[in-house]
This record gives sequence, structure tokens and C-alpha cells, in this order.
Amino acid sequence: MQKIILASQSPRRKQLLEWAEIPFEIIVADTDESFPGHLLPEAVAVYIAKNKALAIQQSNNITIPILAADTIVVLQNEIIGKPKDREDAINILSRLAGNHHKVITGVVILNGAEEISFADVTDVEFHPLTKAQIEFYVDKYKPYDKAGAYAIQEWIGVVGIKSIRGDFYNVMGLPVSRVVQAVSTLNS
Repeated sequence: MQKIILASQSPRRKQLLEWAEIPFEIIVADTDESFPGHLLPEAVAVYIAKNKALAIQQSNNITIPILAADTIVVLQNEIIGKPKDREDAINILSRLAGNHHKVITGVVILNGAEEISFADVTDVEFHPLTKAQIEFYVDKYKPYDKAGAYAIQEWIGVVGIKSIRGDFYNVMGLPVSRVVQAVSTLNS
């Protein structure tokens, strides 16, 4: 498979590409993650991902495909970002506990002038969680760099998630099977 640039510092995205045996190198640039207020959640995730890819494409002389992604959590039509601090993480998880939410990852692949973009949506339902469980998770795992204040592959996912409908790996941060399909079309 063709080598790509991963425009992400996420250790989870790096791990997923390694598991898929996609050759890549990481290049990141600071990007603004704000978005126009009129966009639907799927479009928000793609918009932010595209800005990440464009930042790499415009600041480097890149001749191989650039993969960028952004994951958001949506609860009752509200986009839940990364927690600001411990209290915010506890509040976010308290809201997610016992409820359904959507995890949306926007993916953009730029290959010169060619662009492939899509959003993958996974429905997640948490069991009710006690305050002690939430505080234990936040204090031990410090999920401050994660949309929705959690990682499905950590303790809270193992004990707290009742069900998911969709791609598990999307909740980790990258719908890797769809990415593999998209990257493979670049080779044809």
C-alpha cells in the first residue's frame, strides 16, 4: 500500500494505522479547531479534519497522500469536545452515563488536487455510572485529550459501555477499514 502522511499526534490513530499495516509518517501542524455554527455535526468533523490536512499540504512540499481526522462526540445534538479540566471531564461523563451518544469521525485524504472525505458515525450507549466510577476513571486515566472525555479501549469502555452500533475503531478515533478502502483507491 502507498505510504501516507498522518496529520495527527493521536497515539490511537498511529496504532490503528500500524495494525492495518499502512506505511506512514507523522507530520502535524497547529490548526484552529473552530467551525462555522451552521454546520451539522458530520460536516463539523470533516471541516476540522480538512483544515488539518490543508495545514500540512500548504506548509510542506508533500507528494504523497495526507490523511487527517477529527473525532467529536454528540449528545442530544450538542457537540461535546475535549474536557478543559477534571471537573469538566466528570461533568461530561456524568451526562453520557446512562445515555446514547454519537461518535463521529471526519476523515479527509488529500492527494494533490484529489480529495476524499467522509464522516463515520457510531452510536454508543453507556450503562449508568456512579460518581465514584467516573472520578476513578478521570483520576486514573486523565482523559483530557479525548472528545467526550473517554477512550473506549480503556477501563471505562470495558465496564461502562452497554452497546455500540457501528465501527468500534471509529470510537477509538479512526474508521480504519474505511480509510484502507479509500487509500487503496488512490493506488488505482
